[in-house]
Amino acid sequence: MNLKSLILLLFSTWVVAQENNLQELTFNEYLGYVKKYHPLVKSAGLEINQAQANLMMARGGFDPKIEVDFEQKKFKDSEYYSILNSSFKIPTWYGIEVKAGFDNNEGIYLNPENTVPNQGLTSFGISVPIGQGLFINQRMADLRKAKIQLNLSQAERNLMAVAVLYDASVAYFNWKRNYNEVKLYENYLSNAQIRFNGVSRLIKEGDKPAIDSVEAGIIVRNRKLSLEESKLKLTKSKLELANFLWLENNVPLELQENIIPEEKLELTIRETLRTNELMMTPSLENHPKINALENKIQMLDVERKLKANMLLPKIDLGYSYLSEPSYIDNYRFQDYKVGVNFAFPIFLRKERGSLKLAKLKLQNAQFDLDLERVQLKNKINAQQAEITSLEKQKNYIDELVTDYSTMLNSEERLFSFGESSIFLINSRENNLVSAQLSQLSIENKFFESNASLFKIMANPE
Repeated sequence: MNLKSLILLLFSTWVVAQENNLQELTFNEYLGYVKKYHPLVKSAGLEINQAQANLMMARGGFDPKIEVDFEQKKFKDSEYYSILNSSFKIPTWYGIEVKAGFDNNEGIYLNPENTVPNQGLTSFGISVPIGQGLFINQRMADLRKAKIQLNLSQAERNLMAVAVLYDASVAYFNWKRNYNEVKLYENYLSNAQIRFNGVSRLIKEGDKPAIDSVEAGIIVRNRKLSLEESKLKLTKSKLELANFLWLENNVPLELQENIIPEEKLELTIRETLRTNELMMTPSLENHPKINALENKIQMLDVERKLKANMLLPKIDLGYSYLSEPSYIDNYRFQDYKVGVNFAFPIFLRKERGSLKLAKLKLQNAQFDLDLERVQLKNKINAQQAEITSLEKQKNYIDELVTDYSTMLNSEERLFSFGESSIFLINSRENNLVSAQLSQLSIENKFFESNASLFKIMANPE
């Protein structure tokens, strides 16, 4: 067995021993960790919780309310007055408010208008706005907007989650590319070292000139330099990838040395990102960006209606039936309290200005929606064209790599017959290395292009 064969055998044995301990982290498994445990994805879910809390606050505007006012004054053993005003109010949807009350006042210096029977005075009535606030008021608008905000938060949550998943995918693709580059340069360094050892042996035997060892040594040092640069890039990409790996309770994960990227990622990436479905004619009806803009338009429309309602005069009518607790069932029509509140600005400049601003905001949001529809459609078409083009480029570069490999093998065979030189082998090998680096670059662009289409469609589920 010659020296070259022995070195190849030892190298193959070492590689097999190393590979036995390697564990593959598939792209699908990796994204599963990101979706479930990454803090930013969890933070995106908090948007919905905040919207639910806001909805609860808005509904609080319709909660029944108990009010009690009590005042008492005593001075020099004289009770000046004791005033108790209590009420129970029930707000309803259309601005109507139902109110029940009980008043019990006494004292020698009591204001005559506060005088009530000895057992107190009960009341039961209703307040109705017949101008502003009947069909919409601030309380109703807040509740409507809070309900819309819940749908808006769901869309924004999806957009935030997709942005994290896209960044995580790009980090994985860079890790895979740098890992493959390191393996590529390790392989060519091994070949260069084997050739250097073989040339050195032939020089000792007098079959080759001494200058060939210098050239072979230059190749070895160039390969070492390229390998070291690739290892640095791999280390950085692994650290970047680790930013997206977490466990429960916000525990970060470190990428172990024996963890490697998915080897045949090109066969599974479309299924993982579901870009096969997106290469068809995707629908934009449920797109988060479209939904978000539509919900914003709905919220602005509620605000417009509220501002338009402010143009009406403020007229509040109130009626309360009064009776003593002892004969509350004995209804007397002539015992009542009524009230009318009226207010109306003469020029309505503030109200008309607010309504105009609300209409302009609504119009601007509609423009944004129309523009977003066109932009999304064009982005999807452009991304689909890019994926199709990269598939063709990948086929071309694969053929080039095969051809360059054939040329290199032929040159090595000629060298073994003494009909070639180290310079020619190095030249053939450099062409092959450049082609394989281009192959990795195109493959990486293909992966990122699929991830970009996934990001454009924004469906993280």
